[in-house]
Amino acid sequence: MNGQNVLIVSDSAQCTRDLVAHWQMERMVPTFTMRDSVTWSGGASGASDLAIVIGLPEHRVAAILRSLESLAVPTIYVVDKLALHQLRSEFGRVMSVRKHDDWLDAVVTLGSEVLHRVDAISRARRAEISATGNSNQAALGKYMLDARHGFNNALTSVLGNAELLLLETEELPERMREQVDTIHNMALRLHEMMQRFSSLEAEMYFAERESQQENKGAAQAYLSGT
Repeated sequence: MNGQNVLIVSDSAQCTRDLVAHWQMERMVPTFTMRDSVTWSGGASGASDLAIVIGLPEHRVAAILRSLESLAVPTIYVVDKLALHQLRSEFGRVMSVRKHDDWLDAVVTLGSEVLHRVDAISRARRAEISATGNSNQAALGKYMLDARHGFNNALTSVLGNAELLLLETEELPERMREQVDTIHNMALRLHEMMQRFSSLEAEMYFAERESQQENKGAAQAYLSGT
């Protein structure tokens, strides 16, 4: 839950203080952003993982909930006077909690579950992106491994012929001998570079295993949160 943000939209400073203080007694505490109905800006909620709406004038609630729904921000509305059936008919995705004696416990418990699920989904998406990147790298690596043998055969021929030419020191002009020597040195460098690919297959194997384990862990975390 580290790095997650909870937006609290409330005109009641007391409710906001009580909610933040109650949540800070939990083991995992998110960061909080506070807005009231006067300073409310729907765009400011885009970076929030969860929104909690409480203590607002009834005539301003609908517009704020509608804005949060349009941004796909999971929202908990602490219902005071608005009828639940009216809330559910107009805002089917908004989670509601009745404002009773235990409303703080209910909101923190529900909010923590929502944040855990958001975190699991986020990790699953990151794992999917990582797996796609690993798959592309694996395809490139496989191509390079397949081409390595043919490249090495051609490189061996270049090295062998360059070495044979360098043995004929008396027959080669000085300038040509320097050019052949350059070809020989560059071929050696290419040979050293190709030797590094000998460990590529093992690295690809371990990268694939790591990606599979990450995907499995993210899936299990998501399922445990459902």
